[in-house]
Amino acid sequence: MEDDYTEVRKSWWDRNWKWFVPTGCLSLVVLFGLFIAALFFGVTTMLKESDSYKSAMNEAQHNAIVLEKLGSPIEDNGIASGSVNSSNSIEHCNLQIPIRGSKSRGTLFVSGTKNGTWKYDEMSLYVEDTKEQIDLLKK
Repeated sequence: MEDDYTEVRKSWWDRNWKWFVPTGCLSLVVLFGLFIAALFFGVTTMLKESDSYKSAMNEAQHNAIVLEKLGSPIEDNGIASGSVNSSNSIEHCNLQIPIRGSKSRGTLFVSGTKNGTWKYDEMSLYVEDTKEQIDLLKK
């Protein structure tokens, strides 16, 4: 006597959903994290490659007051923040650059406009140890 029972093969989804759903969700989370990291890295790289960042770092590295307060050599110390934008060949910058020397650390605040050459509205150093705010534009 033959069975009237015929085995129905489950679909791929019915057989694999228990591992596919968590793996798919984890993949989306990882891709989103990579996207955010790439965006963050791209923005910080753009800031560091800007003329205003390079000019401000050069000024800090050759400024007697900065060298006296922080020590030599002056290097960046982390992630710069702020903005650099351009419209109609005029650039504007507003940057906060963490820097360090052999003696101390600080933050370089830079704000300016470039219409041919940079004209800074602010370039100041905040020294972490002494809590001093030093205007680097005063000569």
